[in-house]
Amino acid sequence: MSGQTEEQSASARTVMATVPAQPGRPAAPPPDGQPATDAGTTLAGRYRLTEKLGTEPAAGAEFWLAEDTVLRRDVAVTLLRRLATDPESDDPDGTARAGEMIVRALRTGSFEHRGAARLLDVLAPGGAALPADVLGAAVSEWTGGRSLAEVLADGMLRPMTAARMVEPLADAAAAAHRHGLVLGCDHPQRIRISSDGRAQLTFVLARPDVTPADDVRGIGAVLYALLTGRWALSGADAARAGMEVAERCRPTGSAAATQGKDAELTGPVVPPSDVRPGVPVELDAVAVGALAPDSDGDTTSPKRVRTAAAVHRMLSEVVSEDDKNALFPPVHDGLPPAPGDVWQDSSRARRPPDPDRRRKLMIGLVVLGVGVLVVLGYLGLVLGSVFGDSSGAPKIVVSAPTAPGGGVVAGAAPQQAPPAATSAVAPAGVEVFDTTSDPDNAGRISRVIDGNPTTSWRTYEYRQQFPALKPGVGVMVSFASAVQLSSLSIESPSNGTIVEIRSATSADADLADTVPIARATLQSGVTQVSLAQSQPVQHLLVWITKLGGDGDTHVTEIDEMTFQRAGV
Repeated sequence: MSGQTEEQSASARTVMATVPAQPGRPAAPPPDGQPATDAGTTLAGRYRLTEKLGTEPAAGAEFWLAEDTVLRRDVAVTLLRRLATDPESDDPDGTARAGEMIVRALRTGSFEHRGAARLLDVLAPGGAALPADVLGAAVSEWTGGRSLAEVLADGMLRPMTAARMVEPLADAAAAAHRHGLVLGCDHPQRIRISSDGRAQLTFVLARPDVTPADDVRGIGAVLYALLTGRWALSGADAARAGMEVAERCRPTGSAAATQGKDAELTGPVVPPSDVRPGVPVELDAVAVGALAPDSDGDTTSPKRVRTAAAVHRMLSEVVSEDDKNALFPPVHDGLPPAPGDVWQDSSRARRPPDPDRRRKLMIGLVVLGVGVLVVLGYLGLVLGSVFGDSSGAPKIVVSAPTAPGGGVVAGAAPQQAPPAATSAVAPAGVEVFDTTSDPDNAGRISRVIDGNPTTSWRTYEYRQQFPALKPGVGVMVSFASAVQLSSLSIESPSNGTIVEIRSATSADADLADTVPIARATLQSGVTQVSLAQSQPVQHLLVWITKLGGDGDTHVTEIDEMTFQRAGV
């Protein structure tokens, strides 16, 4: 990491101990003659910013998708802007604020959890080449996925789906709190939903004033948003994320007397079950309890859930109970059953009779009956000519090699029938298969089966050939069910790449448990690999044992892979 030294870290702690929480302020303009940091800017000579995905003015932070130009992979960058100078502040341009955020990030360097993106690098002034309007940055792994707003744009989620999404995030916060760390998951644009349905903290560098209690409220807000489509914390953050603001109840008792006309804005959130039907009371309790403020003795306020561990435990119990009740009809939640759901709505079959539809059906049946009679008559004529009296009919002779004089060559093989036709089969999924904890460009792997040869996936660029740094890297392709393949086509510009085709029992099988089927050396263009001798497979591994390229740059790029099903 290109982070701070121990002396710098200690200095930042000392300074920030006396700096109050900084309100959101606009970013300072860059010095005269210097362009503002924007898309295309490269940080520390390595991370090129490509797309801004969000902002958090309260932290002076921007959230960027960037490219690691050294390892050729996508990364998530949380960038800290220099703030516009405030002479009345103890921290005029936000330098001390950024220093404490950097110190916090350095403490999380060894924290790893599936509910939080792994921290890869920390950039601080003095330790990295940064633009003049940037005070620091944190680089974390990019796992793809979609933002909360993008997920909710597809329509409401089922309550149990939302609970399963948030459970890993709650577990990550609980683990971080046990280690004395804070995630800062109380901003909607810091959270993304991964391709396998996990809510994950993607953008790090929490505000200096964030506490574990803020993490708990953030988890509750994410759950509330997935249940209702509304953000239950800052209205300004909701607007930046393209989400609606949650409605709130009017407090009663002493709290109402204290808050007066503003009670509707500061009261507890409306329970999710009041916004949409079918939300279990347990999820109501988790969401409202995690978002509840300190009651200060007000018995009418919702009971507060105070720790991330408690939130995780409650969500785990709800999900476990739902798994046990899978054989029972679900509670109506306002959404129609999905095609793959076990329980379907029988009311959809009870439609009033349609006379016009019945008439068309009868016409179709009559036409079908006439067609069947015509076919049966034709088959009768053909069979009669074959098995009837054929004394005067010409004999059918199969041609065969003949010896001189007209004899048939002994042992001559009969003519082979033309090969059975093949058809393309589409995979159900694809992922990078890696024996280490750093799969190559996992966010781009879907491009190898997207049907578009102009998009591609490539490995990292390695300075040494396999197996110096790792034994290899592969593409694990999964089909909806076991399929008999006849061949595999790989379109690639990486001449000289050597691949092994292996069958696997599951997508996450160990390499030692996979079975070799074929081996091929890729040519520039399309390489056809025969799988005619293979057995039916559901999971197929294309294992790269030698990369393309030479010298000190070794990399393999794959534009497209297509699979042919063996004919019947």
